[in-house]
Amino acid sequence: MALQLYNTLTRAKEVFVPVDASHVRIYCCGPTVYSYAHIGNGRTFTAFDLLARVMKHLYPTVTYARNITDVDDKIMDRAKALGQSIETVTETTTAQFHADMDALNLLRPDVEPRATGHIGAMIAMIERLIAGGHAYAAEGHVLFNVPSMPDYGRLSRRSQDEMIAGARVEVAPYKKSPADFILWKPSAEDQPGWDSPWGRGRPGWHIECSAMTAAHLGPVFDVHGGGLDLIFPHHENEIAQSRCAHGTQVMANYWVHAGFLTMSGDKMSKSLGNIFTVAELLDEVPGEALRLALLQAHYRQPLDFSKEGLRQAKATLDRWYGVLRAAGTVPAAKVPDEVLAALEDDLNTPLAFSLLHELANRFHKETDEGARRAVAASFKAAANLMGLLTQDPEAWFRWTPKGAEGLDEAAIQAAIQARKDARAAKNFAEADRIRKVLLDQGVVLEDGAQGTTWKRV
Repeated sequence: MALQLYNTLTRAKEVFVPVDASHVRIYCCGPTVYSYAHIGNGRTFTAFDLLARVMKHLYPTVTYARNITDVDDKIMDRAKALGQSIETVTETTTAQFHADMDALNLLRPDVEPRATGHIGAMIAMIERLIAGGHAYAAEGHVLFNVPSMPDYGRLSRRSQDEMIAGARVEVAPYKKSPADFILWKPSAEDQPGWDSPWGRGRPGWHIECSAMTAAHLGPVFDVHGGGLDLIFPHHENEIAQSRCAHGTQVMANYWVHAGFLTMSGDKMSKSLGNIFTVAELLDEVPGEALRLALLQAHYRQPLDFSKEGLRQAKATLDRWYGVLRAAGTVPAAKVPDEVLAALEDDLNTPLAFSLLHELANRFHKETDEGARRAVAASFKAAANLMGLLTQDPEAWFRWTPKGAEGLDEAAIQAAIQARKDARAAKNFAEADRIRKVLLDQGVVLEDGAQGTTWKRV
């Protein structure tokens, strides 16, 4: 079947028709690097990573862009609170973001533009908007003239009053309309700023993505998206700026948004104190387990996150890696048609995972060695497409939570050898004792045709 995506712009699932089938271009709004990524961020970026992987499987060339916002008032506030330079905050936070996303097995984007590297492009876009009557300068600011765009609000489908309230716009005497939003604002001496026709200042948040997408993907591209919370005002304002600057009917043909993540039914929020960062969760479970947990629900649906769900994801991957351990080296194989079809249906991960479970069951039931290897090969190909089962099974089973005390590998191997010697001497009581000692320290032994293997639990 053809790839289908739910398009927020039309509120319908549509067959994906690229602008250029030889080069698909997609964009996800990236992090503002002032603090560590939380699991809500992780869910959005993992969903777009899966979309990029599926796109790269289906099309010859795909450019996946995800930006870094490194100029923002939140960054300035964070730097002041820490007593650090803005550059120190952005660099250290960006490095942590990359480490977190790598651990979740996210592909690095093909293009990762930084806002501070595109200030000139932002100024040029603002000048075009002013020339076209879509923006105006006032008291050192430049604002987008919302009434100049008749169908402003098409993405969010809000009334004018709802948009004004939802945007929480600043009341200012220099605004022509309450809905007008900032493209450029003045900077104080102790704030980052760039020279412009309107004085020294810095860009508004929304103009950044419009300038970066135009620079790297063109004025009209295939897919744009991010978290559901970005539909309004951020994505609505991006569309307004980009369309009016370039004279196009659309900015992107498909708008894809990941749903909210909740904790025990409550929306994650700092005020409720129920936010986990990706970094702290990676101390408790391997990155692939967190990835699986974040993909369990369909990306557009709410995902209720829990530590128990994380433990279940780890147990599932233990079983799946057990298939690869038992199969040994398997040949390359194509992704099973039914798994690909599930992912082509608007990234239907629940169905794809149920099919992976079926393949794992088939492997365990199959008695013919050649057939078992073939099933394992298909199973691995399907999981790899989803960014899973990419490690060596032995490395997976030896992962240990941060701070956990236990035997090192040399001690475990020595115990396994001692148990082997006890069994050879028919001292089964001693062999059983050694197994129990290891189990008490979180090490499970598994005897098979290839000898004894072990894993931590």
